[in-house]
Amino acid sequence: MEPSSTIFFLCDLQTKFRPAIYGFDHVIASTNKILKVAKILGCEVLATTQKAKALGPIDPAVDLDSLGALCIGTYDKTLFSMLIPEVEALLKERSAVKSIVLMGIESHICILQTALALIVHPAKYTIYVLADAVSSSNSAEVPLALAQMRAAGINVTSSESILFQLIRDASAPEFKAFSAVIKEEKEATAKAVEELLIKTSFERSVL
Repeated sequence: MEPSSTIFFLCDLQTKFRPAIYGFDHVIASTNKILKVAKILGCEVLATTQKAKALGPIDPAVDLDSLGALCIGTYDKTLFSMLIPEVEALLKERSAVKSIVLMGIESHICILQTALALIVHPAKYTIYVLADAVSSSNSAEVPLALAQMRAAGINVTSSESILFQLIRDASAPEFKAFSAVIKEEKEATAKAVEELLIKTSFERSVL
């Protein structure tokens, strides 16, 4: 992976969904960690909302504003997949993009449908889903969705793992700032992994 050929997709992380989504605050924490490192490495971020007129904007706790020009837009949709015409147009303008990383909600609906649409895209993107930065209203849906995505050839990984894949080398000039974020977010990362990976996986194992 290279930062210059990687784009992050943030799906529908709107305040209106907060009461309904399992581990919503952990999804936001993982997302904000990603955004901090995206800024350091120069990765672009694209966001969507689902029917914002009725369901409102992205939660203000999500620090998209800090990205400046690296946030290439927030696009409203009714389609569950993020791959709406406006997003298709942005991707077409960015022929250098090879990797697309998904985070947001819901795992078994919008994230799943976006991932499945992208994995068969003619541009042949490599697709990643961050298991500690996605969730659903029903926590038991999450491991089912992740399993379906893995079976389709989508890479399911963690926020910390993907960030280290992007930085690659401890001698990189950005590593000092990168490392500071990783250390600063250590506790939040552990809590997100506990809630969104370990507990949901355990629930699935006992079903």
